[in-house]
Amino acid sequence: MLPTVQAQIELSRNNPQRSVELLQAAAPFRGCLYPPYVRGEAYLALKQGAAAAAEFQKILDHRGLVRACETAVLAHLGIARAYALQGDTVKARAAYQDFLTLWKDADLDIPVYRAAKAEYAKLQ
Repeated sequence: MLPTVQAQIELSRNNPQRSVELLQAAAPFRGCLYPPYVRGEAYLALKQGAAAAAEFQKILDHRGLVRACETAVLAHLGIARAYALQGDTVKARAAYQDFLTLWKDADLDIPVYRAAKAEYAKLQ
């Protein structure tokens, strides 16, 4: 877990490359799959959409492992952003719709929800 925390700190410091490097030491499949999630976020920050999508897909492929974790839902948003970054608006719209459907009962003032709705609207 420590490499994941350190990687998240580096990501918040706008150092995504260091974040990716730190996550090389993290086991790829444990608990809520935080290492792939943070790696995906780091790849998004590096504007590497394909690499980000691959990381978020790891989470989506293991829904049973992450069912009660926040990464289960946030992976849909991450992959939507990755597809948008790659210019694949069809896949991006579908992933945003998945995220927004999963959070249909969410508090409308949650910043990540508001951001997702705004990003989705730009794709329309």
